[in-house]
Amino acid sequence: MLKTGYLAAALLAVVPLLIAAGEPPEGVATAATKAANAKVAKRLPIADQTDFENANRGFLAKIEDKQILNEDGSVAWETGQFDFIKDTAPDTVNPSLWRQGKLNSIHGLFKVTEGVYQLRGYDLAVMTLIAGKSGWIVVDPLTTAAPAKAGLALANATLGQRPVQAVIFTHSHGDHFGGVNGVVSAKDVQDGKVQIIAPHGFLRESIGENVLAGTTMNRRVQFQFGTNLPVGKAGQVGTGLGQSLSKGDLSLLPPTKSISKDGETLIIDGITFEFMDASETEAPAELIFYLPEFKALHSAEVITRNFHNVLTPRGALVRDTLKWSKVIDAMLAKYGPKSDVLLASHHWPTWGSDNVQTTLKNQRGLYRYVHDQTLRQANQGATMHEIAENIGEPDFAATDFGVRDYYGTLNHNSKAVYQRYFGWWDGVPAHYNELPPTQESQKYVAAMGGAAKALSVGEKAFASGDYRWAATVFNHIVFADPANEAAKKWLASTYEQLGFQAEAGTWRNIYLAGAMELRKGNDKSATIATTNARVLNSIPAIDLFDAMAARFNPEKMGQTVGIVQFTFPDRKEAVSVDLGKSVMFPRNGTNNQSTAQITISRNDFTRLLMQEATAQQLMASGNMQVEGNALLMVAMFGALDPVDPQFNIVTP
Repeated sequence: MLKTGYLAAALLAVVPLLIAAGEPPEGVATAATKAANAKVAKRLPIADQTDFENANRGFLAKIEDKQILNEDGSVAWETGQFDFIKDTAPDTVNPSLWRQGKLNSIHGLFKVTEGVYQLRGYDLAVMTLIAGKSGWIVVDPLTTAAPAKAGLALANATLGQRPVQAVIFTHSHGDHFGGVNGVVSAKDVQDGKVQIIAPHGFLRESIGENVLAGTTMNRRVQFQFGTNLPVGKAGQVGTGLGQSLSKGDLSLLPPTKSISKDGETLIIDGITFEFMDASETEAPAELIFYLPEFKALHSAEVITRNFHNVLTPRGALVRDTLKWSKVIDAMLAKYGPKSDVLLASHHWPTWGSDNVQTTLKNQRGLYRYVHDQTLRQANQGATMHEIAENIGEPDFAATDFGVRDYYGTLNHNSKAVYQRYFGWWDGVPAHYNELPPTQESQKYVAAMGGAAKALSVGEKAFASGDYRWAATVFNHIVFADPANEAAKKWLASTYEQLGFQAEAGTWRNIYLAGAMELRKGNDKSATIATTNARVLNSIPAIDLFDAMAARFNPEKMGQTVGIVQFTFPDRKEAVSVDLGKSVMFPRNGTNNQSTAQITISRNDFTRLLMQEATAQQLMASGNMQVEGNALLMVAMFGALDPVDPQFNIVTP
């Protein structure tokens, strides 16, 4: 029997032969990929142990259970799922990303300083616990309730039982508030026992993008975070920002206190918090805070141990790198010299005033670098893709792993800066009104002399290690004819090599997710559900109707038009909908010219939207009253397109 090592070596030796014979490799690194990753390992100080010392510092305890379970028994988190990330990086993973994965996989309860603790490694984000005079102040309670609940239980078991007195949401992204039901109940908040503190604009921003654009964003999340990828050396090894998102339903409790755009100082359970506004940086609504009693600066997600996304692959509005750099500069000027520790809602802390200030300076420089260098080249006539190709990197990126491309990248972020200032068009007339992808691909393949000759071009590019060009060629063949299995196999193998070389966890996940779907198909059961009854009920009615209007299909609208008035007495909300043949326009408040009036509770309206009850059932039970032209409501709902949460991406 061959030993495992000999078998692996034998398989690797066969790879060049398979390629020569026309068989695309799967799950193994090519010579070109090995060389590219070896070059990274040689260029960077991979063996530096400073980050590992910081990531392990203050360890107190860890969750011993192998699984953290949701209330329904499903698995929210596997505590040992990334234990394979150890020792030297395999050929199938960029050594720099492997190092980041090792750091992010360190999990447990950690003491940051006396009275400040963190739960790390049980979700994408980090939950911070601050000991007040009578209880815990929880900062960013993760994505889902189960890991947040388990983390709080670990802290109480290790440090002594304390009630939660307050929860702080640092910003409007779901991995920082979705687990709130795991640490507090809605009743405790309603009864005034627990404060919920968030930046101004939090509620609107936290629900806005998830409702209006949530379907597409959630599909793209599968690529950005690799949510459907198997964990392993040829699969998912982390996202750079953290290892993975926990699985389960998100929850949301509205804030009881909003921090103004001017910032403010609050005493929360005996602890002084100096809040600074950081909106329109990493998130539309965000804050950071300083704890003078602890000489601790919490940077939320404005500063983490990687380069962040200026435009997330899942989709979002482009972020303002100039403002981002200036907010960091304000943090540096006001709090840098007096901070003994810098902690965030991802990764591990930095200790020592000098180190804190260096981190702040480098992060400030990173966002300013991508902003200024993009504009410098753009103002010399360079296009978006030319700028990305020549963006380079700042000098400090050679030694500071905390600014490297693990989540966002200089290439991608320079394109985002370009888009913010100039839009998607690069100024080349031929690019202004291009053909749709399928039509364009059919013409490209025809121009190459047909699919067989195009395949030959792609295979030669692959064999030479020119994977970007190979991906372009194979992708045209697939979009010209999605039934071409040879092209799909070659495109999958090409994506795989690009993923194996990527330093960014996001890039790796995107390429490997694409490869998996080309090989196995689009799994329609893999949908990520982030909209549930709890979330829908928390959304202001006008925002909910705006989201419904984004599903309005004029082709499904008949001749019946008019104004429908919806009244929700339990929430003291009202929305009128001006229903035309081409546009559904909601307006907040009442309209005296309405031709149909619907009275219903928000809870029952949510049941109607989620198809848990029909209009006939609600009317028969008296839970919905309809006056006037009832056909208007029927016409409105009939004109709404159903959502396809698992639409195709890598094939047309």
